[in-house]
Amino acid sequence: VLMAIGLNIVIGKSCLLDLGYVAFFAIGAYTMGLLGTKTGLNTWEILPIGIAMAMFSGIILGVPALKLRGDYLAIITLGFGEIIRVFMNNLDHPVNITNGPKGLDQIDPISIFGLSLGKKLVIGDFEIASVSLYYYLFLFLVLVTILISHRLEISRIGRAWMAIREDEIAAKAMGLNTRNLKLMAFGMGATFGGVSGVLFASFQRFVSPESFSLMESVMVVAMVVLGGIGHIPGVILGALLLAGLPELLRHVAQQLGQTG
Repeated sequence: VLMAIGLNIVIGKSCLLDLGYVAFFAIGAYTMGLLGTKTGLNTWEILPIGIAMAMFSGIILGVPALKLRGDYLAIITLGFGEIIRVFMNNLDHPVNITNGPKGLDQIDPISIFGLSLGKKLVIGDFEIASVSLYYYLFLFLVLVTILISHRLEISRIGRAWMAIREDEIAAKAMGLNTRNLKLMAFGMGATFGGVSGVLFASFQRFVSPESFSLMESVMVVAMVVLGGIGHIPGVILGALLLAGLPELLRHVAQQLGQTG
């Protein structure tokens, strides 16, 4: 949901088809993986760095890519996503930084006020599993993200993005700086991807290039399109459907396999 809401800013609000969104997800995850294992910083200290790295990468991608439109823009962003994945996969020689295809492990879990979410919480006879603690944290962050996205949508910037989406030439004729607004959309969308990556690395405690394939980008785009481009509740529904249905169908397939 976090990634889908971020991509919705780029596709739904500004009508910029980004097929390499997983690159920002990977940048956030590897920022957490590298700094979390080599510097001793905790997740909340690394999170602003991951956001800054993802935002900077989004702006860097946007500067040359915004000269293109339609399918050509999609191809450029797709290539950027694959370049980041291949880069992380091969950055293990001559100096080993990302550990190549083996990935990075032993990443520290998220801690809140000294409470590690990597361990179950015991309160008397009541126990809360680690995965449940992460679930409640992610749910809270999703709600914050929805609020931020909604405030952006009704703001002056959000209305400018929608004007560009409807008719870029008319928006430019009305005095909007379409180039800077598009760069802002790329940067803001990349920010949500970076946050998702940092949280993903802390939750999994392991990252590898295989987690950031083209299909991940395609899946996030499908979430945005399925729910209705530019519609926040629809994007959330699309994300939940595409994330939840495979798990439900897997259970059904197992039952049918056992019956067969």
